[in-house]
Amino acid sequence: MQFHKYQGTGNDFIVLDDRAQQFGTADQARIAHLCHRRFGIGADGLMLLRSREGYDFEMVYFNADGLPSSMCGNGGRCLVAFAKHLGLIENGANFLAIDGPHEARIAPDGNVRLRMQDVAAIHPADLGDDRDDVFLDTGSPHHVHFLDAAEAGPLAEFDVYGHGHDIRFDQAYDPSGTNVNFVETPADPALPWPVRTYERGVEDETLSCGTGVTAVALAATQRGAISPVRLSTPGGELEVAFECHPNGSFTNVWLSGPAVRVFEGIV
Repeated sequence: MQFHKYQGTGNDFIVLDDRAQQFGTADQARIAHLCHRRFGIGADGLMLLRSREGYDFEMVYFNADGLPSSMCGNGGRCLVAFAKHLGLIENGANFLAIDGPHEARIAPDGNVRLRMQDVAAIHPADLGDDRDDVFLDTGSPHHVHFLDAAEAGPLAEFDVYGHGHDIRFDQAYDPSGTNVNFVETPADPALPWPVRTYERGVEDETLSCGTGVTAVALAATQRGAISPVRLSTPGGELEVAFECHPNGSFTNVWLSGPAVRVFEGIV
């Protein structure tokens, strides 16, 4: 089987051209094996590009544990770059993902802008404590925690795995769990907002998360951020532009950043 490897700010994916629909999506163990970083190719997730009437293509995404996933923003951007590599599109695309239709544009520098779904509201996160955390659904569920003065040390030294694991499996998010983002508020809201993310399905920190930084950018409006918001992840920088409405909803949400073809091979 021929595969391609893509990454978007360090969020990496196995990408397959499955327009012939020959890949067996029910074999969770096989997908998890391919994503394993010791015994397989290694990736945060696996994506299939499939044909879909009325669209340039369909995105079918699986987490590293082999299970079907909710929307992946960086994955969507990488699949758009892959579609261009295959010659299916030029510099724009309309494709279908698990959360509905998406529009994308490829800039001259190769960066990919992906239109995300509208977000109805920011909700307080109820974990039974007094933390000022919030929850948003940006195509995938995201808990956002802004570090405060009581948490010693910078975000770079924060125990993302430990705290992220506890929140991801908190009973408030039963049964499906949530992704968890930890954010450091910059001195100037116009500066990049540092973000680290624990992703469910990977069950570890990833170098970047597209739906995660989208959630952080929208939540950061409560702390002085205005569109477009720049976000700094361990894997690189992303930007989120949006329209914020008086009723607390967000529309015209665009996630932008690099989508890089790393290599291809046969497994």
